[in-house]
Amino acid sequence: MDFRQLIYFITVVEHGTFTKAATALHVSQPSLSASIKKLEINTGLQLLKRNTRSLEVTKEGYIVYQEAKKLFHHYNHVNKEIQRLKQHGPQELSIGLIESANFWVPKILQRFRKTYPQAKIKLHEVLSLTDVEKSLHHFDIHLAITNQYVQSHDIEATPIYEEQLVAILPRKHRLLQKQTALEMKDFQDEAFIICKEGFQTRADILNAFNKAGITPVFAFEIERFETACRLVDEGLGITILPETYVKHEINGTYQIKSISDSNISRHVYIAYEKNHYLPPIVVHFIDLIKNFFSESD
Repeated sequence: MDFRQLIYFITVVEHGTFTKAATALHVSQPSLSASIKKLEINTGLQLLKRNTRSLEVTKEGYIVYQEAKKLFHHYNHVNKEIQRLKQHGPQELSIGLIESANFWVPKILQRFRKTYPQAKIKLHEVLSLTDVEKSLHHFDIHLAITNQYVQSHDIEATPIYEEQLVAILPRKHRLLQKQTALEMKDFQDEAFIICKEGFQTRADILNAFNKAGITPVFAFEIERFETACRLVDEGLGITILPETYVKHEINGTYQIKSISDSNISRHVYIAYEKNHYLPPIVVHFIDLIKNFFSESD
């Protein structure tokens, strides 16, 4: 088995026929067929089921395809890294962030600059679980600061802190008159603003509603906390957001109320590819984050 055979196999799977794949690869169809057959012999696996009309990828073939794609992305990443190192040197850091991290990450970056004053830093908004996994697997980012619980044997997700979720209400809302903390049952029949499918904060809130036996009324589904705050400001509904975010967000006129339910919180993690080489600059940034929150304990 060689790398070219894997490239050929990936192309056949993605194009669906030997004819189209051969055209894309600029090779003859017999040569391509022979290469795939050799790959099957070398691996001892049937990767494709062939008939006169179409190709079908076997279960074993699909697993090989997925792993080959990872290898292909890694190969491209290594090539890009080599070219970048030749031109710019090794000082580059790419970080995926959730919104609430924007308020403490600058403190980490101040410390980071003392060791790497010339480093080029890229900050990306990476919110959903799909975004996190895709960005890490494709090497778009070196690490992610996320509230997504990542279940992947390729990704290390280390919890760094837990934060409470709080209620965000429009001015003069009836629930502001309650002298004690709110309960999930207080949100019954309220127009509720919630994150869209695929966001961990949505799952955490729905879990709290389920435990309280409440069926919320969803008025809006959003991606960004900022959007939720603006909608609340206009009196279009209420929402629940991380306390870390709203206590620093000073542009709104909304009101904040704590929630007494014990499980209304979320964890924030550092996530990175654990089976790939992490440059010293990345390891240093991860250590700074861990030390920062160790000091806060």
